[in-house]
Amino acid sequence: MKTVLVIGGGITGLTAMYYLQKYKNEQKLDLQLILVEQSKQLGGKIRSVHHDEFIMETGADSIVVRNEGVMPLIKELQMEEEIVYNETGISYIYTKNELKPIPADSVFGIPTSIKSLFSSTLISPKGKMVALKDFVTKNNHFTSEDSVGEFLEAFLGKEIVENQISPVLSGVYSGKLNKLTMASTLPYLLEYKNQYGSIIRGMSKNKAKFQSSSNKKFVSFKVGLSAIIDSLEKQLTDVDILTGVKSNNIKHIENKYEVTLDNHDTIAADFVVLATPHDVAQKVLNDHDLDHEFDKLKNSSLTSVYFGFDIPDDKLPANGTGFIVTENSDLHCDACTWTSRKWTHTSSKRKLLVRLFYKSSNPFYETLKNMSEQKMIQTALTDIEKSLGITAQPITVEVTNWDNLMPNYHLEHNLAVTSLSKKMSETFPNLFVAGASYFGVGIGACIKNGKQTAEKIVDFL
Repeated sequence: MKTVLVIGGGITGLTAMYYLQKYKNEQKLDLQLILVEQSKQLGGKIRSVHHDEFIMETGADSIVVRNEGVMPLIKELQMEEEIVYNETGISYIYTKNELKPIPADSVFGIPTSIKSLFSSTLISPKGKMVALKDFVTKNNHFTSEDSVGEFLEAFLGKEIVENQISPVLSGVYSGKLNKLTMASTLPYLLEYKNQYGSIIRGMSKNKAKFQSSSNKKFVSFKVGLSAIIDSLEKQLTDVDILTGVKSNNIKHIENKYEVTLDNHDTIAADFVVLATPHDVAQKVLNDHDLDHEFDKLKNSSLTSVYFGFDIPDDKLPANGTGFIVTENSDLHCDACTWTSRKWTHTSSKRKLLVRLFYKSSNPFYETLKNMSEQKMIQTALTDIEKSLGITAQPITVEVTNWDNLMPNYHLEHNLAVTSLSKKMSETFPNLFVAGASYFGVGIGACIKNGKQTAEKIVDFL
């Protein structure tokens, strides 16, 4: 019998274990499966908080439908009847003290047509003319490891990147565009430029991939995202799950791994999956030969503040789902989701629920993190008053701090992960790192990575 140990009970670790159990049963493999999670509950950053009539998510609020493996897993878990889709509407950018719509016919703020470009109220006439150089300028030197910000500026101009694209992409990937590679963000932009001669033309030709007829690109569940965690946990009937237990150390002894837990127990395993943040994996492995690569992987921080108000949802601007904030704004937040509008299941009585995001890339974040929670809440309420004109006091508040736990894919990220993977395969055979620290942010990317990790182990067997 072989033993597989998964350390980390977030979505990546749970998905890996789900598929390991599935393959074990289908192929009649002689496997013992063990999952260890240091928290008392599974799910990692995924946790749905129910308070009065509101549902609030501590981490991501949805899963991107088009990501490989998402819908197949949901169907296998028989959760189709529990799915809810996002409501569609206008997304805004808060700039120069007012809300301006992001052109509807755009993806991440990138125009998918000349009409979309010229309909924007975020760019001057001169900026629009500069962006047209995309149709006549060739790519002679950019590769997938170059900065996505520099790439976009080279062909579309500085104004559209700063005023329209950067606020959106920086919000998604938690970093400055000039420090993020195309490989770790939008690798298809390079393909489109090279194939079609134009980023805009390439986006137009492939628009169907990004914008379905209903434009409903995200899913959650009627009782919140925790539903998928609960469903996975119920499925793991052939797995020993240890919660509230921390893994302290891993030793490679002959052909096995000996993992020491903080309750002084040890587990001997033939295969180990470290589905934890990279700094946790680094500490548990305690191998200085890997420090160079691990030290290149970076995290950032995020604070989110939910407010539920005893006022109707229709107090929000018509047909809107939220806004992103440009730099040098009079607001301190980086973005605001109008949750009750975007996700109707989160407010059973159609009362207003909003969520503000504060990121460590914002110069104000250092001040914010040193505030008391009450002062932080007051700061967020001031942002709501300035942006939406709402002065009411909330009936529900939920503050979540993710301190140094948000992966930040900088320019050297992919090279560091490649080098780390190569070294680990030589030094720690049959031991795998997995999760958002390495192979893609977002729940969909973690599901894909979890499944791929399980397949690697089964291939070895």
